[in-house]
Amino acid sequence: MSETLVTKIVSVVLPFIMSDLAPAVRIKEKAHALFMQYGLRSVSMDDIASSLGMSKKTIYQYFADKDDLVLAVISEELERNESVCEQYQQSSINAVHEIFLALDMVVALFSAMNPSLIHDMHKYHPKAFLKFQQYKDDYIYSTIRENMQRGIQEGLYREGINLDILARYRLESIMLPFNPEFHNKLKFNLAQIEEEFIIHFLFGLASPKGYKLINQYLQERIKPTNHEKK
Repeated sequence: MSETLVTKIVSVVLPFIMSDLAPAVRIKEKAHALFMQYGLRSVSMDDIASSLGMSKKTIYQYFADKDDLVLAVISEELERNESVCEQYQQSSINAVHEIFLALDMVVALFSAMNPSLIHDMHKYHPKAFLKFQQYKDDYIYSTIRENMQRGIQEGLYREGINLDILARYRLESIMLPFNPEFHNKLKFNLAQIEEEFIIHFLFGLASPKGYKLINQYLQERIKPTNHEKK
């Protein structure tokens, strides 16, 4: 098949493919926004259809049911987060800098997240929750562990820390703010709680050199806030 013919076929077929995908993308984006704001249980397929100005029948052309849609939304969010984390690993100056880059992402994500989202996923959408659990136990765990190894090599984290224990501890502490029995007793949102956890954990890892660097990053991080108050 000639290159010219292939080009012509692609130019004819591609617009049809893109136009077919566009509604699915719109549906996922709207569902994502609603799920983040209201949680999974509170948002129905009717709510999503109404927000999009389309019929529920149209949504079912792309997603078999709400379980299918939730799984698609969660899968895409995990892929996006993984891509961002890998960018931070590559662009960060050191292990502490990597954590502070991730901290800003976590704060932004948790600020927009309904506290019931994980609970709803666990109770009503087991396939999506299993996907999330696997991602947490595999990718997030290894990312935490690799950061600790990096920090030790750079002299920013203490020698002799047990990587497996502390990586698993940090992994499980990520989930604690989503526990209703925990966050309902506090007057702080998810982002504030998680930020406090991350800073506390980071200081626990730090060597004297790392301790100074953490304080430096903290001071640089709050400077814009102080400037805005003036």
